[in-house]
Amino acid sequence: MKSTPLNILIVDDHAPIIEGYKSILAYNLSGFELIIHQANSCESAYHIITNKNNSNEFDIVLIDITLPPFVEKNIHSGEDLAPIVKEHLPNAKLMILTSHTESLFLYQILKNCQPNGFLVKSDFTSEEFLVAFDAVAKGETYFSKTIQKLDKEVVDNIKILDYYNQQIIILLAQGIKTKNLHEHLHLSVSAIDKRKAAIKNFFEIEKGNDEDILREARKQGFI
Repeated sequence: MKSTPLNILIVDDHAPIIEGYKSILAYNLSGFELIIHQANSCESAYHIITNKNNSNEFDIVLIDITLPPFVEKNIHSGEDLAPIVKEHLPNAKLMILTSHTESLFLYQILKNCQPNGFLVKSDFTSEEFLVAFDAVAKGETYFSKTIQKLDKEVVDNIKILDYYNQQIIILLAQGIKTKNLHEHLHLSVSAIDKRKAAIKNFFEIEKGNDEDILREARKQGFI
């Protein structure tokens, strides 16, 4: 007897990658018949997700974190799409994929998005991707090894840093200069300077610059 078809939305800005996912999923372990839709940006994904005609249609939404933004709606990444999925498609399972491996970044995604599946691209083979998909389709959770191995001590330390201090470290790691941080955060320059002083204090850096912050953050497993 044929299983009920699963409606899947794949959001990725690289068409060949979407085609690759589709080819792999054709061999899904439970033999699900898949109806696959796709979006290649935050904007196209937003319109599909919020379309009232799609209400409760998608069973699984698979999102890459790095996507072209939809500035008009203040959606800059797959992370920003996650709460929109949960609001408009409450019955859909959420799978997130990312190329990032930084503990601080991964912890934020895990906490903010609460996905059913979370895979770091460098972790998995096509076989593991199928195992993860099958688990999520059956209502289970699946995290690839880098997510599973987020060090408890690192996570406990991350919790001490508030959201904005975490964002400052992430943005510095992405090469954003201190003078430009205010363009990415709703903070004044003086507030950012105070927070950087607090971050240095957290890392026990008496004197130092951005590179010293990043070096200590890497040393302690934050990035």
